[in-house]
Amino acid sequence: MERLWGLLQRAQQLSPRSSQTVYQRVEGPRKRHLEEEEEDGEEGAETLAHFCPMELRGPEPLGSRPRQPNLIPWAAAGRRAAPYLVLTALLIFTGAFLLGYVAFRGSCQACGDSVLVVSEDVNYEPDLDFHQGTLYWSDLQAMFLQFLGEGRLEDTIRQTSLRERVAGSAGMAALTQDIRAALSRQKLDHVWTDTHYVGLQFPDPAHPNTLHWVDEAGKVGEQLPLEDPDVYCPYSAIGNVTGELVYAHYGRPEDLQDLRAGGVDPAGRLLLVRVGMISFAQKVTTAQDFGAQGVLIYPEPVDFSQDPPKPSLSSQQAVYGHVHLGTGDPYTPGFPSFNQTQFPPVASSGLPSIPAQPISADIASRLLRKLKGPVAPQEWQGSLLGSPYHLGPGPGLQLVVNNHRTSTPINNIFGCIEGHSEPDHYVVIGAQRDAWGPGAAKSAVGTAILLELVRTFSSMVSNGFRPRRSLLFISWDGGDFGSVGSTEWLEGYLSVLHLKAVVYVSLDNAVLGDDKFHAKTSPLLTSLIESVLKQVDSPNHSGQTLYEQVVFTNPSWDAEVIRPLPMDSSAYSFTAFVGVPAVEFSFMEDDQAYPFLHTKEDTYENLHKVLQGRLPAVAQAVAQLAGQLLIRLSHDRLLPLDFGRYGDVVLRHIGNLNEFSGDLKARGLTLQWVYSARGDYIRAAEKLRQEIYSSEERDERLTRMYNVRIMRVEFYFLSQYVSPADSPFRHIFVGRGDHTLGALLDHLRLLRSNSSGTPGATSSTGFQESRFRRQLALLTWTLQGAANALSGDVWNIDNNF
Repeated sequence: MERLWGLLQRAQQLSPRSSQTVYQRVEGPRKRHLEEEEEDGEEGAETLAHFCPMELRGPEPLGSRPRQPNLIPWAAAGRRAAPYLVLTALLIFTGAFLLGYVAFRGSCQACGDSVLVVSEDVNYEPDLDFHQGTLYWSDLQAMFLQFLGEGRLEDTIRQTSLRERVAGSAGMAALTQDIRAALSRQKLDHVWTDTHYVGLQFPDPAHPNTLHWVDEAGKVGEQLPLEDPDVYCPYSAIGNVTGELVYAHYGRPEDLQDLRAGGVDPAGRLLLVRVGMISFAQKVTTAQDFGAQGVLIYPEPVDFSQDPPKPSLSSQQAVYGHVHLGTGDPYTPGFPSFNQTQFPPVASSGLPSIPAQPISADIASRLLRKLKGPVAPQEWQGSLLGSPYHLGPGPGLQLVVNNHRTSTPINNIFGCIEGHSEPDHYVVIGAQRDAWGPGAAKSAVGTAILLELVRTFSSMVSNGFRPRRSLLFISWDGGDFGSVGSTEWLEGYLSVLHLKAVVYVSLDNAVLGDDKFHAKTSPLLTSLIESVLKQVDSPNHSGQTLYEQVVFTNPSWDAEVIRPLPMDSSAYSFTAFVGVPAVEFSFMEDDQAYPFLHTKEDTYENLHKVLQGRLPAVAQAVAQLAGQLLIRLSHDRLLPLDFGRYGDVVLRHIGNLNEFSGDLKARGLTLQWVYSARGDYIRAAEKLRQEIYSSEERDERLTRMYNVRIMRVEFYFLSQYVSPADSPFRHIFVGRGDHTLGALLDHLRLLRSNSSGTPGATSSTGFQESRFRRQLALLTWTLQGAANALSGDVWNIDNNF
């Protein structure tokens, strides 16, 4: 018997030693994560004896192995058969194991849910063991919060707001050196600066802008004092204009239509409009479209907080704002402003042809008192007069603008932490550095948060964190002139960035209050934002997360929080021009605008007073939100971008188009092409979702292929049928031009209009069938192209178009 037992042991030693994968349930904060452990040789064989694939039971602890079984009675007679018995048992056991593995894999199809419906429990990490052991989502979250310090944020905001940092100034040059040195001290893989030479417009100290009364005979009379000659509108047309004054509310297209319908024609007149609702550039462009001679823009006190404990804007203070309807250097549209490049003389079509000038509430009050004509509608009334506002016309005015253009060097500063698996895919976060005045809310807060995030992630890298994708931190210059620094960088590296940039996170205008939270974003990021909001504590509601704070007032959280990206957002160019999903966060006052933005009163002290001492806590909440977003985007194996959302976006817009289907049918036209393209996109998204669910989670080749398709979804919605130079904002949902869905909808409205429509927005001859067909083709084939690209390889495209 002893001899037979020796033969059995020898047969086991001669047989191949197998290596098997065992799935082990991890308890505690790592719940529902499957950890792979390699067990070799005899230990592995004995562990498999206790493994049940369907129940996911882990291996027995070391030292608790069962005793060796007694030899079976008939083994003594089968000395020569013993090796065959062992091999047969191993084959049977291996087959059972494989069947169990297949059954287990089939039961885990939901493991891919985090790709499309983002879960708060994402417990997977690349196959790397750091010196601290494997880092899971909860580990990274705890590490991030540990290193993020509140005190440094407040001090950096205060110090930055005290520094002069107008683009091109000596103060900005000094700040640029300091920030680059700060980045160089951190554990970053690359730090560098990118310089552009751009055309910026400044006031002429020798010839300041002026405003005069003009009598009925056309003689120039008394000058109205512009309290601060430094306040101006960059990119205003230069020259002097004269005309009667008309009050035009916010200067929106609907406001000017109402004005005209009320018997007051804005053509040939100067318009007085309020700050707010739309950008300065949109106000001036609309006035130009309606034939106005010039625009005066003032801050209406009723639009800002009237709460006595909170500070309010001085009545002698005007508001700064550029009037270029676009982004970047308007004198090199569509091209980067590098010093060595020679361009033909060209100007952006978004530059206005009429002058514009900011004025204070005090000057606006003097002008409003002179207006006659119809009484303005109730919703147009303000608080500057004791009597109702009138529409006008009023007395004549002469506006003289003498701003001058200067070629100015600006510098963007970059710092990078390279990813280990996908280093050529960039998760980008940036903040504007320059400011026209103190700029505490405008750029000091964003700059402080950016620097704090760099320091925090650098500390995480030192403690074992290695992101899967590269993290790119950027400090932008020239932001107050229309995102000039960021747009010039995008123009310079367009061919690279649309292939490699995953997401852009903007820190500009992040803290303007603390009552409401808004996210101006691409639909691709909505689910991820919802997930992260559940992880961040509210800065002013103790015991609540930001998500709970939002749903407390509105159960439809996305209707309360999510906003489309406007052109005056620093994130706009990333999405509308390059096709990269982007987000810009803002904490705001409840239904009131921050009164000091773009003024010389945007100081640290005023921002602190508006938030009633909660500035550090709110800035900390923004840093937590942005940082956890960066961790998810740079760390998750599959990008957490919800590509199915755009199907809902198209459906919502098609609901607006359906209103005109009867009118189109009467003309022999149809929107069926758009419906078919939308259906193909939804089917392609569902097909990709199923591919991901049924794929091997640890297959790096497949993972990268899926990530490439997911990260380029936003790019698919850039129209490939219009020129980037002529129509830089090619995105069919948030862009500008005849190729967009919004332009198609505006054109369709002319079917029910007896007038020529909105000047500048539609043709003066009303609805045109040929134009409609072209718009429909541009929109349809861009949407169809997005569906085809999402399907994958050309042999995978299966549409019903």
